[in-house]
This record gives sequence, structure tokens and C-alpha cells, in this order.
Amino acid sequence: MSECSWPDDGAGVGARARAAWSATCEALPVGTPVTGEVIGRRPFGVFLRIDGVPDAVGLAEITAMPHGAELPHLGARVTGEVLWHAEHNHQVKITLTEWAAARTGR
Repeated sequence: MSECSWPDDGAGVGARARAAWSATCEALPVGTPVTGEVIGRRPFGVFLRIDGVPDAVGLAEITAMPHGAELPHLGARVTGEVLWHAEHNHQVKITLTEWAAARTGR
């Protein structure tokens, strides 16, 4: 992957995620289906702005990506499910629907 990016207001994204952490965990319990937009790409995964919870930061890591799949591009609309909450960096870990479908062959 050659495209690495982060939103122009990256420091603001982190600060808002930290301030809203309790509300984020309450709004997005493990197992919650989510839809969002890819707002950042890194070699280890994509960051998402989650619909309905604008201060939450979602992260879909490549460890959940099936072999041969590609990371979604910036601005892509994706769906997934909340896997867990990473309190140390205030991120909601997400598995993307397209990755889960590729692993199960559906």
C-alpha cells in the first residue's frame, strides 16, 4: 500500500475521541453493526468515522483482512461490526463485512 493518510485535523480527531470515549462505548457495544467512511489509511489498517457517532474512531486492522484483499480507499463507505474497545488509544476495533464474507466464502 503506497497511500498513507490521516485527516487534516488529526489532533482534533484524537482529542474528540478521548473526550467522547464513555459515550462511544455505550453507543457501540461489542457486536454492534456499523457503517462509516474511511478517513485514514496506514500500513496496519484503515480508520473510520462511524455514522451516528461522529467523535468515535473506528479501526479495521489488516490482521482481520483475508489474504489477497485490499484496504478500502479514502472516502470509501464500509460496513462492519464492533469487535472490541481499545481504551488505551480510544479506538473502536471493527471487522469489515467484506472481509468477514471473504473469509467465510459468502
